[in-house]
Amino acid sequence: MTSIARTFALSLGIAATTIFLIMLGLFMWRYPMEEREFRACRVVVAVLDRATDIEGQNLTVRPTRALEELKADSPNLWYVVSAGDVVSEYGSERRPALPFAFPYHGPIGASVFNTLDQKSTFCLAVVQRGSLQLTMMVGEPQVRFGRIARNFLIRSVFSIMLLALAFAATVAVGAALAARFVSRGIERVAHRALAIDPAAPQGLISLSEVPRELKPLVEALNRAFGEIDAYIRMQRRFLGNAAHQLRTPLTLLRAKIDDVPDPALKVELVRDVRRLTSLVSAMLDLARLQNHAIEKRPIDLAEITLEVLADFGPSALDAGIELALERADEGPFRVQGVDAAIRSALANLVGNALIHARGARRIVATLGRGSISVEDDGAGLPDGAAHKLLEPFQTGNGAGGGAGLGLSIVREIMAAHGGDLVISSAPGCGTTMRLCFPEATTAARSPQLDLQER
Repeated sequence: MTSIARTFALSLGIAATTIFLIMLGLFMWRYPMEEREFRACRVVVAVLDRATDIEGQNLTVRPTRALEELKADSPNLWYVVSAGDVVSEYGSERRPALPFAFPYHGPIGASVFNTLDQKSTFCLAVVQRGSLQLTMMVGEPQVRFGRIARNFLIRSVFSIMLLALAFAATVAVGAALAARFVSRGIERVAHRALAIDPAAPQGLISLSEVPRELKPLVEALNRAFGEIDAYIRMQRRFLGNAAHQLRTPLTLLRAKIDDVPDPALKVELVRDVRRLTSLVSAMLDLARLQNHAIEKRPIDLAEITLEVLADFGPSALDAGIELALERADEGPFRVQGVDAAIRSALANLVGNALIHARGARRIVATLGRGSISVEDDGAGLPDGAAHKLLEPFQTGNGAGGGAGLGLSIVREIMAAHGGDLVISSAPGCGTTMRLCFPEATTAARSPQLDLQER
């Protein structure tokens, strides 16, 4: 699609050029009509001057094409041409009595005079031809408009060019200013649209801030933003309600599992219910975060990490995996957020490492300023698999265990906190998953996923 400003400037230039040509044509048509006789006099004098040859005492008026056309168009044409005492005359039978005698000796120039009977006019012109003066008297000429216009353009070409340049410069400046105004109006609307938070597009663009021509577009954008916001709110409300409604049956199910007589089956059921409960809690926390229903407060990452590792201690012991906590920086390790949501995100990472890190013997949680990383020494992920882990219903377990929603929810939780989930992995070198908060000293990276080969 072409540029609006460029199209506008081009259209304005074409329209201005058309207007200029029309005005010039009207001027050429009206101006000769106001002084028709004088303009016709000039044309006829020029035709006769070019057709007249003077050789010694001989004066000849050649039948040039222009002169023959003039005679054909003017049935009552007459003229008298003289140089010194030599005179050449045409249409003497139609010539009325004149106030001047032949030959005429007067000042150089051209003018229109009345005949003696005051019933008609004639043109008198004197031009210098060498040492002689060429005098021409012409009456009843019928000059075509095209010839008058052509003669006018030839005589006024310099003035017309100056006027055209001034007009073109005015149009160019006006087009540039108008195009700039249009561009600035569009840029202003674009900046206001970009300033709207995609997660909460209820901030509409004020119609008072945009030009009148762009108001239909802005109204359409506002309507679209309103519909998107309503849809997002509906989805968040559904997610929160669904997670809230699932908590009660899960609690009842957990109570009924205690009555299962088979110890091995009971352990598996308790583990599955715990995992499902954690998932539902994370969904509820995420819904509250996205709806801004929970106020973010200062949270100690070290305290949360210790508690999460303690919760997974028995499971790690059963799996023969060592859990460790390290510090990459000196404290304090505080961030702004929701305790339950961050706890759920970290628990997802640790639980994911325990379940899916094949061959892992050690899992290390490392605290940094504004970040927590969970690293295992397992088999790592195949090339390109890390991308899929962040998609819903995708797991790193080839056996298909797990719902595949954990890391997707972790990513959403971090996005709600203004942070990132960063995954680093390579085949045979283990996997590192890092929660990076805005407070992290490792400057913010724009995407939600950053893959690095170790």
